[in-house]
Amino acid sequence: MKISRRHREGAEVSTDSLSDIMFFLLIFFLILSTLVNPSVIKINLPSSKANQQIDTKPIALVVTKDMQYYLNNKLVDAMNLENELVVAMSQMKEPTVILKVDNSLTVQDLVNVMQIGAKLKVKMVLGTKPPNAG
Repeated sequence: MKISRRHREGAEVSTDSLSDIMFFLLIFFLILSTLVNPSVIKINLPSSKANQQIDTKPIALVVTKDMQYYLNNKLVDAMNLENELVVAMSQMKEPTVILKVDNSLTVQDLVNVMQIGAKLKVKMVLGTKPPNAG
């Protein structure tokens, strides 16, 4: 008597929809990454060839093309800029100010802000964008 074995079918996991799910996740994270922007103040920075990274948490001072001053993303009146800068620096050991000035402003506007930094004896670094950035 010959006993034949029945051919058993193996268990299968369908992965057809997995590629669709991965595609939608990729699209979701790409769109989300373009919406997340730490600096919401729109200015057009000047370009530079060499960039230097700063390790400590600096104070961000942004001057827009219509001469509005933002200290750590908070709107500050031009008359109170020096006082607000002193308050922001009081909690730091070695304060560093990243100065982001719109490239349409004059050099005199930049010098006026840098004179405040020189008066307070704070290190100021001019923020620029890399040459390949739009």
